[in-house]
Amino acid sequence: MDDAAVPHPEQSEPDYPQHWEADILLRDGGTARIRPITPDDAGRLVEFYEQVSDQSKYFRFFAPYPRLSDKDVRRFTHHDFVNRVGLAVVIRDRFIATVRYDRIDAEGRPSETGTDAEVAFLVQDAHQGRGVASALLEHIAAVAQERGIRRFQAEVLPENRKMVKVFTDAGYTQHRSFADGVVHLELDLEPTAASLAVMRAREHRAEARSVQRLLTPRSVAVLGASRNPQTVGRALLRDLLTGFGAGGKDDDRRIYAVNRNAPPGTEVDGVPVHRSILDIPGPVDLAVIAVPAGAVPAAVAECGAHGVQGLVVVTAGYAETGPEGRDRQRALVRQARAAGMRVIGPNAFGLINTDPERPLNASLAPALPQRGGFGIFCQSGAIGVALLEAAHRRGLGVSSFASVGNRADVSGNDLLQYWAEDPATDVVLLYLESFGNPRKFTRIARRLAAAKPIVVVKGARHTGSLPPGHTVPATATGLRDATVDALFEQAGVTRVETITELYDTGELLALQPLPPGDRVAVVGNSDSLGLLTHDACLSAGLRPRTPVDLTTAATGENFRIALDVALEDRAVDAVIAVAIPPIGTSAHAFMGGRLAGPDDPEMGSDDPEIAAALLEAGERARELGKPLLLAHLALTDLPSRLRPGGIPAYPAPERAVRALAHAVHYAHWRRRTAVAEETARVPELDRIDEGAARARVGAALSTRSAARPSPATTLDRGAARQGFFARTRPGGARITLPDADAAALLADYGIDVSPTLPAPDEESAVRAAAALGYPVALKATAPHLRHRPDLGSVRLDLTGEPGLRRAHRELDALLGGAAQAELVVQRLAPRGVDTVIGATVDPAVGAILSFGLAGAPAELLGDVAHRLVPATDQDVAGLIREVRAAPLLFGWRGAEAVDTGALEELLLRVSRLVDDLPEVASVDLEPVVVAPHGLAILGARVRLAPLPVRSDLGPRAMSTL
Repeated sequence: MDDAAVPHPEQSEPDYPQHWEADILLRDGGTARIRPITPDDAGRLVEFYEQVSDQSKYFRFFAPYPRLSDKDVRRFTHHDFVNRVGLAVVIRDRFIATVRYDRIDAEGRPSETGTDAEVAFLVQDAHQGRGVASALLEHIAAVAQERGIRRFQAEVLPENRKMVKVFTDAGYTQHRSFADGVVHLELDLEPTAASLAVMRAREHRAEARSVQRLLTPRSVAVLGASRNPQTVGRALLRDLLTGFGAGGKDDDRRIYAVNRNAPPGTEVDGVPVHRSILDIPGPVDLAVIAVPAGAVPAAVAECGAHGVQGLVVVTAGYAETGPEGRDRQRALVRQARAAGMRVIGPNAFGLINTDPERPLNASLAPALPQRGGFGIFCQSGAIGVALLEAAHRRGLGVSSFASVGNRADVSGNDLLQYWAEDPATDVVLLYLESFGNPRKFTRIARRLAAAKPIVVVKGARHTGSLPPGHTVPATATGLRDATVDALFEQAGVTRVETITELYDTGELLALQPLPPGDRVAVVGNSDSLGLLTHDACLSAGLRPRTPVDLTTAATGENFRIALDVALEDRAVDAVIAVAIPPIGTSAHAFMGGRLAGPDDPEMGSDDPEIAAALLEAGERARELGKPLLLAHLALTDLPSRLRPGGIPAYPAPERAVRALAHAVHYAHWRRRTAVAEETARVPELDRIDEGAARARVGAALSTRSAARPSPATTLDRGAARQGFFARTRPGGARITLPDADAAALLADYGIDVSPTLPAPDEESAVRAAAALGYPVALKATAPHLRHRPDLGSVRLDLTGEPGLRRAHRELDALLGGAAQAELVVQRLAPRGVDTVIGATVDPAVGAILSFGLAGAPAELLGDVAHRLVPATDQDVAGLIREVRAAPLLFGWRGAEAVDTGALEELLLRVSRLVDDLPEVASVDLEPVVVAPHGLAILGARVRLAPLPVRSDLGPRAMSTL
């Protein structure tokens, strides 16, 4: 349709939809900004159009169109942001692409009520191929959905193959036809599994590429380099020089120094100093900024003007200092992204890449670590130093390292995207203090963990406080530790407690095969050390064989034979060798009356033949796919002898066992996940009426809204599901449904709650029991008494009227009145195991399904298992078996096993309910009595909240913290 046919009546300026603005990553890793076009953009539009080739103009207008008239400019810059919308992609305050939609009716005429719109794109030729149009399509589609448009129409010349591909590759449901020399395309805007997969694949590629650009610059400038050896800038330049010049023979990379106050002709460490980055004659890919915070904005502006691609901002004085610093930090990121740059930091320790062809040490580390397979990310400079030192001490190599400080832009999620593609990275080690986007972390980590282990230490696990300088969305603050555990478990991330355990586990995962099971052989020259190792295995949930004691007189040949037997045993999945100093070394020195000191030449000496036997066994273990590791005491030489063979050595048995237990758990997750990809499913369930449930929820929320108006933002369900945009999150308090309404809603999903009838007096109780049928229970349901049998608020197994009356009088006297206690009568459930099922929506990660046994002991011990929703049949099967009290469900001490099939189906129904109805904020079923045949739900509570916005389902956009 010709744009000239659209009328544009004079009107007051519409409100600017600021929430449509978004920073995006392009295919090559560069940044840009998408925002609505306004009348103030007339000059930018004209300049943009002048840079477009005649062919691209022809493709847009189907005719030669060399320039825009004043009328065109007005038409393309004046929008009502409802029926006519234009978006632009902006870099350095210049347009590089535009998109526009106009609402039309079924006949293709301008409309204010139609659900179709015609859409058209124009991208500058210099920026075609960067994924600009694909990103614009995602955003204009989200805008259109918010405004009630359900389908796009477009007409494209068949020669314009790039534009046709933008539409056809997007993954939306589409229809295509050809007539009169024009391709007519129709796209349904409802997101599909295919469109979501396409969007995430593009996100992955762009984020990985953006990190790759940071790690592999051809030229680096240090801003703030000084001749003063005590300055951070001097240290950064010196550290950069230690690695940057060590590339391949054809390395033509450059290092530059910048200091605004340097006299002409100044050099620092042999590098000429420029007064401004703008004075550097060639391109600069990466700038390391170490100037005072007040000078950073000017430095960033000059970097943007020079075309720098990325920044490492070491300067402090940002969010870690308080609200004003947080504002400066946001301004820094906005300024950098607007100029097409990504930011490491601020308050960063820096970046390291050990690629021998393109090494980089843009950090405060004094030397490059040795090359190896560990990718390391942390949010603390101090921890970063400790991680690098620990790797050096253990002789472990690093592929790349990032310590990002305040994590204002580049985050751990970006590094995970990069490491998924990096062939040099085998194991990922993380130190995290906060999550910027937990949902996205789970998704990315799960994909990466299917191929490479991820081991993480999570700081602030008990306080839940946000470390200084860490800005995260409000929804991501205060994540419960149980939620974090569920997130890690679902994603296949191995969580450890300490930095030592991080490397203990990472080393085993990097150097040895994944264990095929949990059966462990223990072989060594110390009966006591073998027993300690055996006990540690049992405590860690492993299945150890009886230790094989070779005695302290064991030779290398004894070790070789015993290890060979253990490895060849098909009932063994892993082998732990244990060793102490042989006879005649430090132990005998002590027994002879002389205590060997740490510098004694005999302290920790070992038999080289034992090392040779272990190395030989290590080769065989690798062939068999079984890990071999060493636990030792007082040996210093043996670990270094084993290092060339990749056999991890631990100076305490419990450390070796913890590492092995983590490896066993991770290997099991890998196998289970691989099987689940083929077999796990979300079963189809009968007796589900989603429409009735949705109407019931809507009515309940409407009633509350009418009674208590709230300033909630109005979004329709489609826009909320599209996730557009999280900054427009609706408000409103949660409401708790009355018991009868909760039972009715649950019944819509085939979840039957045992009915209760009120018993405010004896006669009401008798009538209720007659209606329900004996035997019955009488219980209090007031909030302070609900689920508190320890307070004597329940009477069970009442088989007749006399007993019921007596129980009613007792509770009436004990609880201060039947009315205040809210007594009810309920038919007695069959005997079984009391359990608790819950589902809670965490704003940061989504709905979480929980299961545990009922009662104070389980609650006090935190014996509850969690899974993210939607749960599969395999998820719920694992959920009920994960709690420590699970044996009670399967016939403990001769009791009859309960109906776990019915329990698993109930969990699936609860998962389906909260997944279908995002307004359901929480569901609590307590107790659920699971009998040998069937189950009974004796209590239920449901809370509702206004429709949340899913930030993970919207168009691609960089975080705005």
